[in-house]
Formats: sequence, structure tokens, C-alpha cells
Amino acid sequence: MDHAKQLIAVIDEPGSERDALAEAITCDGMWVFAADNIDHLPVGTALIVAHARAVPRQQWSQLAHRLPALVVSDTRQDADLIKAIDAGLVDYIVHPLGHTELLRRMIRKAIELHQLAQERDRDRQRLAELNESLETHLALLRMDQQSGGHIQRRLLPPRPKVISGVYYDYWFAPSLYLSGDFLDYQRYDDRFSVFYFADVSGHGASSAFVTVLLKYLCNRWLNEWDGQDPQALPPRWLSALNRELQDTDIGKHATLFVGVIDHEEKTLHYSLGAQLPMPLLMADGNLTRLAGEGMPVGLFPDVEYPSLSCPLPADFRLWLCSDGVLECLPGKTLDTRLTELEQLVSESVTLEQLRDRLANTNSLLSGGDEEDEANQDRDALPDDLTIMMVSGFGHAD
Repeated sequence: MDHAKQLIAVIDEPGSERDALAEAITCDGMWVFAADNIDHLPVGTALIVAHARAVPRQQWSQLAHRLPALVVSDTRQDADLIKAIDAGLVDYIVHPLGHTELLRRMIRKAIELHQLAQERDRDRQRLAELNESLETHLALLRMDQQSGGHIQRRLLPPRPKVISGVYYDYWFAPSLYLSGDFLDYQRYDDRFSVFYFADVSGHGASSAFVTVLLKYLCNRWLNEWDGQDPQALPPRWLSALNRELQDTDIGKHATLFVGVIDHEEKTLHYSLGAQLPMPLLMADGNLTRLAGEGMPVGLFPDVEYPSLSCPLPADFRLWLCSDGVLECLPGKTLDTRLTELEQLVSESVTLEQLRDRLANTNSLLSGGDEEDEANQDRDALPDDLTIMMVSGFGHAD
């Protein structure tokens, strides 16, 4: 601190004592302005040294809120000193001319503390402004996320839906607003229906953008398909999407299951890329994991995906779940949670039953609106959670 630039106002009755007090302060290199009252103090005054006898009682409160002040007195029993303390001026020194070094130290410390207080006030004001700006930006971001979530759900297929006797339904629960999970099912013609189930790495806006790309590409590829070689369509889609994600260089990959149901032959043609948990097929009273394995989509170049098929009985249920389901199940190991999921699936005939059983294992899944799974009344889920059920063949269109 540059003491030579500090202006100290000394308020006392004119006389030798005031002059001596001013001289004692000036010796420390500070400027002094002597006055007999607190009116008309010069601009830039850093501190007031006021003698208790020189300030009327009604002005102590005004002085306390005006500038940092140090009160001096000739005795501790001075009634005027007590008035100053009552007004909030708690820094005082008795017999200042007998303690000049202490007086100067107290002046320097009072100025330093006042400057620190001013800095804290400025910081507090700046912090309040930043918090207000942050709240505004967060509100705008939340609105954007909510709008994006509404648009993403509009891209999902209607639920439930029956295509040529096969019943499709799903439960879609984003972690918060936007989801990296996505699915679709469409009728190709009287013989074939096509569906896919995707879980993009991460969750939120960046993952949701990939699902929009997925929707566009799969619609385009389905329109380009000639209905021949249904067993070749799933691996071809996965390979093409793998190249697209590699080319976009957005640092995202996905687990993906693509299936084609041949309603005449009652056969499922499919391919998969790192699907976890594996699709579960309930047929003839037995629950089995679909065979096959494949690399994640978008992670490695030039990947070949398997072409797989399995017969479907007249009465079957195929369950596909994103890995967010595993986050909601009890158990310390992956195998334990997979076993728990298989147990819940084997006990469930409908999607609602499985949802209710999952809700019993995790309170975050309870109380949501079934028509709007982006339920803003619940806490955020640890991950996006999506379940798809395909069953057939005897459902009425």
C-alpha cells in the first residue's frame, strides 16, 4: 500500500492537540486534512480520525456509514466515546498522542480492512451478476433441451403398433431430456417388417444428434431396398452406418440391433453390433439369448457384421434393452444384473409388467407418466433407459 497517497481527515476542535495529532499522523507519510466537523471533507479522504468531543451525537451514525473512522478520546469514561461506540464505531484509541505508533498502525489497518471490504462487495456484486447470467443461460439451455426432447420423441414410431400380426411396443426414458437411445419399426410390405434398436455412446444432445442421423439414414436405406435377400439387409445397414459414423468424425459409436421379420416364413433375420444386454427371446416357454456378436458401430473401420437368422414360433416375445436398464438393477457384478434382468423378463408378458417390476427395484423409475417418459418430476436417471418388445404372430392389425 502506498501510504503517501492516503488522505486522512482529522476532526477535532482547533488547537494544539489537533495540530499535534495531525503531525503524528503526517510523520507516517500520509496527508492530513484538519477540520472541526465532518461537513465538506475533501474528495479522496481514505479515513477519518475523529475526537469524541468534536462530533455531535446525532452525527456519529452518519459518520459510521460514510467512511472508515477511528475515534480518539482522552479517557475511557468519555460519554461522547460511548455514544460513538453505540453508533457502530468500535475502533478507538485513548490518549492517542501517547500512543502515536499504535495510532498509525490502527489507521493503516483500518484503511486496509476497508479496502478489503470494498473488494469483497465488488466481488459479491460481480458474483451475483454472474450467477444471474448463469441462471439465464441455464434456463435457455433447459428450454433448448426440452424442445429437442419433444422433437426427438416425435421421431419415434407410434406405440403400440401391430404390423402383419406382430406387435411392437417400447418404453423410452431419457436420462434427463435428450436420449442417445433410439428405435424404429416399419412395415416394408405384406411379407417383411424392419426394426432397429440403437444405443449411442453417452447421453444428451451430442448423442441425440446421432439418433437423428440414424433415423434419416435408415429411412433412406429402407426406401432403397428392393425386398430381396432379407438376411443381407441387417449387416449391410450396420456396415454402412459404421462408415457414416467414421466419416463424420464426431467421436460417437453405438451398439445396434437390426432385424427383419419374414412374416411368411416366420423367421427373424438380424445382425448386431456389441449389443448389451443381448436380445432375449421367449419362445415355447423358454427364455434364451439370441446368438451372435459384433463390433460396436462407428468405432473401428472396415468391420464386417454377421448375418444371422432364427425361426420364430407363432407365439414369441423378443425383448431388447439398452444398458441403462442394468444401471437400475441390484447387484455388484454385470453377470448378477444380467441374471436379474432375465428373471424379470421371464416373469413379464407385457411391457407394462416389466416396467412395474423394474420400478420395484429402483425408485427413480416409479411415478412417471406413461405417455411422456421424459418425466421432469423425477430425478435424472444414471443413463438413458429404453426397452422394446416385439411379439407375434397372432395380433390383429
